[in-house]
Amino acid sequence: MDTEIHSMLANIWFFIIGLMLFLYVVLDGFDLGVGILSLFTRIDQHRTIMMKSLESIWDANETWLVLLGGALFGAFPLVFAITLQSLYIPVMVMLFALIFRGVAFEFRHHARNSAPWNLVFGYSSLVAGLAQGLAFGGLISGLGITEGDYQGNIWEWFTPFSALVALGVVSGYSLLGATYLMIKTEGAMQRISIAQAYIAAVLEIVILITVAIWAAQLNPHFAMRWTDSETGYYLDFFLVLAVLAFIMLMRALRMRFELRAFFWSVIISLAALTAMTIGYYPYMIPASIALTHAASSSRTLIFMLSTIGFLIPVMLIYSGYQYLVFRGKVQIDRHTD
Repeated sequence: MDTEIHSMLANIWFFIIGLMLFLYVVLDGFDLGVGILSLFTRIDQHRTIMMKSLESIWDANETWLVLLGGALFGAFPLVFAITLQSLYIPVMVMLFALIFRGVAFEFRHHARNSAPWNLVFGYSSLVAGLAQGLAFGGLISGLGITEGDYQGNIWEWFTPFSALVALGVVSGYSLLGATYLMIKTEGAMQRISIAQAYIAAVLEIVILITVAIWAAQLNPHFAMRWTDSETGYYLDFFLVLAVLAFIMLMRALRMRFELRAFFWSVIISLAALTAMTIGYYPYMIPASIALTHAASSSRTLIFMLSTIGFLIPVMLIYSGYQYLVFRGKVQIDRHTD
């Protein structure tokens, strides 16, 4: 009975952490995507519009990463420890990139020459996205773990597969950023965002399909889940959903349906993350550490439900209210830097 309760609690927290990851990917994803796309504009007014579209929301978006790290540490401490040990370099690069990004975002308003800070913001966004992709790619490709201890070297995460995943993450963030800018801009700026969304969407769907096929070759468990009569059906469903969302996204971009374009870009991200989760379940670290073995005690998991579990609805309500208040097109003063 105790084992069943512990397994149920571990699965609940697996779902909660998956939800946090999805919310972070979407909310901070478009945030990072706007930063990445800012590297491709040479018009100061366009860059100012891009920055202004993030002014009231970017701090709250990154909160999901903090909550995700805290939840992982409390619910699955073994996974947290091994992940930091094996992925130390990309994780630290990501954190420093996010720090520099925040500094640049604030300092550009007060600097006499904002151009250097604009570049720091853009490149920090790009580096953060690449680091997250390299870490995620290294994780799902498998780590050198023996009896719960990491035995690999510090560069084991850096492989052609993880590099491809990193490019997929950057293209996905760029797509979210471009479709977000569709909602917040108009005129020439919106036309540029639509063109960028086309390119990012094609890159993302091609990389997504390639990663799925490659992952099945790298990991026998993933391949087995894909060929299994029950789980294979769900994997196929979400991969088909990603392709259908891509088709609907192309239509929304062509018709300039702003909200629909962003919605379908979110669905692509959701389908990709869900397919990967189903493919590697019940492992937290593929082929190494199973969900129930990595989880904290039942008492700890229950206590966390009463704390972090309470914070999630509050944060969702706050985020929803925030986007409601600051909805609409970005308007800038003629003399705004």
